[in-house]
Amino acid sequence: MSWFFDALTRLPEPDAGSAAAVRARADDILRPAGALARLDELAVFVAGWQRTSTPRIERPTGLIFAADHGVAASGDVSAYPTAVTAAMLDAFRQQKATISALARSVGATVTAVDVGVGVPTGDIRTGAAMTPERFDEIVAAAVAAVDSLDTDLLVIGEMGIGNTTVAAAVAAALLGGAGATWVGRGTGVDDDGLARKAAAVDTAVARLTAAGVTDPIEILREVGGAELVAMAAACVAARLRSIPVVLDGYVSTAAMLPLHAVSPTALDHCIVGHCSAEPGHRLILDRLGLSPLLDLGMRLGEASGAMVAVPLIRMACAAVVEVPTFGEWFA
Repeated sequence: MSWFFDALTRLPEPDAGSAAAVRARADDILRPAGALARLDELAVFVAGWQRTSTPRIERPTGLIFAADHGVAASGDVSAYPTAVTAAMLDAFRQQKATISALARSVGATVTAVDVGVGVPTGDIRTGAAMTPERFDEIVAAAVAAVDSLDTDLLVIGEMGIGNTTVAAAVAAALLGGAGATWVGRGTGVDDDGLARKAAAVDTAVARLTAAGVTDPIEILREVGGAELVAMAAACVAARLRSIPVVLDGYVSTAAMLPLHAVSPTALDHCIVGHCSAEPGHRLILDRLGLSPLLDLGMRLGEASGAMVAVPLIRMACAAVVEVPTFGEWFA
């Protein structure tokens, strides 16, 4: 757990010179000033983190973490059995999942990392999701996965039956509010399932309150999931390499809440690809002050919504780098 605290004290900032150069170019591009609005802002963002005045998206990569959850195994909080996580991991590895098709269509690669499939975390209602030792092992695996990539844009996602429940628990513990505020239908639970999810979150948060647990990273260990820990670690590892990150939906954004709680600038290198249909996602985005690129009512997970946003980011860079300025055109 000390890795997070150390890394969050040495986060690099974007290159202001590169960002300013692209901003100046966008302001003089061969079109009306401000015509592309937020797309120009994306190009400036990418330039700052890629540390170049010619930002490009050439090697986008999806990194998917998969794990099982004790609360799903015993709490009946999902419309699907936990065995589906293993089946989906196999689909990822055979490049047959939805994210695989989406990635191929935008020229991206996808890497799936098993951080706990078949080895569920503890039931968050009755005890910690992970021991400190397991937490550290997951962090190390996630950091290694990021460090092995050759990418200029990292798309982060997850798969784990029951993970909207633990995401809701992290959100409730850090932001307050009853479980019913943070849970959604996830994989499609009925009204009774929704009530069980809310009750599971309330029980988990009450356990934390009784134990006096308030540290954000400790909250992630206590009521999060293995893939949430992995996504948080991957996000920080990407920041240390100055790689811009695209976050997916509710679960991936909830995983970032502890980082933001420790360091309000920890997510400065992140873009939110889309707004999930899960009601808690919009609440988190509002609290973090983040605006999604897309709002398509998606709720699949596995980085699908984030991957759909990749072409927008690529086009934003191309529209600044590949179009002449007025000065260049009329020289």
